[in-house]
Amino acid sequence: MPPRTLLITNDFPPRRGGIETFCYELARRMPGAEGGGVVVYTSCTDGLEEAERDFDRRQPFPVVRDSSHMLLPTRRVAHRAAGLLERYGCERVLIGSAAPLGLLAGGLRDAGARRIIAMSHGHEVWWARVPGARLALRRIGEKVDVLTYLGDFTRDEIGRALRSTDRERMARLTPGVDPRAFTAGGDGTPVREKYGLGDGPVILCACRLVPRKGVDTLIRAMSWVRRWLPDARLVVVGQGPDERRLRELAAWTGVSDEVVFAGSHGHDEMPSFYAAANVFAMPCRTRKAGLEAEGLGIVYLEAAASGLPALVGSSGGAPDTVRHGETGFVVDGREPRSVANKLHRLLSAPDQAQAMGQRGREMVAKEWTWDLTAQRLEELFRAA
Repeated sequence: MPPRTLLITNDFPPRRGGIETFCYELARRMPGAEGGGVVVYTSCTDGLEEAERDFDRRQPFPVVRDSSHMLLPTRRVAHRAAGLLERYGCERVLIGSAAPLGLLAGGLRDAGARRIIAMSHGHEVWWARVPGARLALRRIGEKVDVLTYLGDFTRDEIGRALRSTDRERMARLTPGVDPRAFTAGGDGTPVREKYGLGDGPVILCACRLVPRKGVDTLIRAMSWVRRWLPDARLVVVGQGPDERRLRELAAWTGVSDEVVFAGSHGHDEMPSFYAAANVFAMPCRTRKAGLEAEGLGIVYLEAAASGLPALVGSSGGAPDTVRHGETGFVVDGREPRSVANKLHRLLSAPDQAQAMGQRGREMVAKEWTWDLTAQRLEELFRAA
């Protein structure tokens, strides 16, 4: 029996999001997961209680839900995490988001954890820049065995908060894609029919609707795109606090008929949306004086695996997901006209777009799969 691992995270299905996908895909690929080789300690979500119970029952490993809606490094949570470590005989700990749950590391070490890895996803960047939070991040770096990063951007930003010896123990761990689930040539007809998209070109954006993602830039860009390609449509998948403003912006700019707000959809539904699209675009941008930046962006990888060229915003680590000019383009998420020009370039040259998409799929299959990520994580656990 391989060593058991305790995964502690606030981000776990059936909640939807990139970090949730990251944690789940790693959990189910851990050695011995089918026989309970991993135990998940996570929070509950208001309104999803029934869905959580159903999801948890279907997993081959134990999922322990806390009564709170957010795990924090409190004495109570630390005590329960230590109890789970002992109860299930876990020797290893994976902390789903380094900040703030990495502050549990010291107590878990005292409880018997032999190897502790804390994953960063990008929000730790602002921790590294804010004085009080910076000290907490420094402490996390001291207590864990490995603090992971997504790419050069997150490594450099987070590393500034750490001691030099702790920076040396940082390691890259990126998300991935299952190329068998996200594949080129899927059937997008049901999505096109449901939303009345017809046979025209479709631009897809999938994200949480918050200002950083740049959906407003896409809506403004549609003012130009529709002049060149009147039958083009923008499909926005996701929900969030910015939705009302975005709908009002679409009406104000006169593109309500060209923009479809499709709402939130499960991860298993997304391949059909990619199959219905010709281009993927999420022109994310850095905000709040650098405190709010994109860590990476799993959706860009899913789009590439689905054979779509991608427009990627020049924020944080997002550009790592595209080879500029080969699999898509890096764009300024504050420049609607520039984004529109790139969209027009791709939509008006389908052969070029298809070639870019094929290169993107080849890139993902070689460098960005969940199996490679799980293998890398296991290497980090065994490197003690």
